[in-house]
Amino acid sequence: MRTITTVAVIGSGYMGGGIAQTLADAGLAVRIADATADLARTAHARILAEAADLEASGLMPTGHAERVRDNLSWSESLREAVDGADLIEEAVPEDPNLKRRVLAEISAVAAPEALIGTNTSTIPLARLADAVTHPDRFLVVHFSNPAHLVPGVELVAGAHTADSTVAAVRAMLTGIGRPSAVVADAPGFVLNRVQYAMVKEALLIVQEGHATPEDVDTILRSTLGFRAAFFGPLAMLDMAGLDVYADSFRLLADALGDRFAPPEILTDAADAGRHGMKNGAGLWRDYTGQDAGAIQAWRAQAYSRMSALLADLPPAPTLTRSTV
Repeated sequence: MRTITTVAVIGSGYMGGGIAQTLADAGLAVRIADATADLARTAHARILAEAADLEASGLMPTGHAERVRDNLSWSESLREAVDGADLIEEAVPEDPNLKRRVLAEISAVAAPEALIGTNTSTIPLARLADAVTHPDRFLVVHFSNPAHLVPGVELVAGAHTADSTVAAVRAMLTGIGRPSAVVADAPGFVLNRVQYAMVKEALLIVQEGHATPEDVDTILRSTLGFRAAFFGPLAMLDMAGLDVYADSFRLLADALGDRFAPPEILTDAADAGRHGMKNGAGLWRDYTGQDAGAIQAWRAQAYSRMSALLADLPPAPTLTRSTV
């Protein structure tokens, strides 16, 4: 399996800069490039200053700024940046035409064996793949903003993406301590399909007059968001009970319409007697013989530590809401 040691990041805005900072801190040799040399040079200075500020404030460990400085450089051109790179990460704005143009430029000058990733968050890989020569080396490598602080990375393999390409990128991410998951090339992938569904309902609640924006944010931040740092929504299904969720979906569907109709994968499992941890049969997991008490004790410890962290932090800065 190919080892990735040198990375070019094309697009040095806040997103690309965060990716570059993350990889450079991990010891990879990183080069950034942008539409002009001036933009790349300015971004390089900004990233070094941000790395120093993060270390000085205690948000990054001692040595962070030095590692970024030692491993990060800027290039006069895209051609110079990709020369000899094992992985080239495109991180330009979320415009399909712009991404296709930049990916075609990358393909024209990169080595045939160089892997190419795109940081798109919503554009299907299939819409971009034909801009890349040798599409077997092409995949989505989607960091979340801010990339230097949010750990998870979404990987999307296309119809032509080689298994070896995914394996090499995933091994790199594992090596730098970043959790990743490989998902299908479906609209919204995982993160944004779930995120936008939640945002839509939050907006509708405000639009319909059921709660203020501040109230919606307070509830989601201190309940769903609080728990989701430790357990994803599918794990929560097993904890609360599949039968409970199925019944609740039906009640919501009666009141709010078919968009809340329970998925068959849930109702079939509940009807078959799979009710989660309480009877040992989860949606996909078998809890028979497992110590449910140990899971609950870990959860209590995690939630307690999160509460202590939030209590220790100063309140988040707030903005006065416009009445317009």
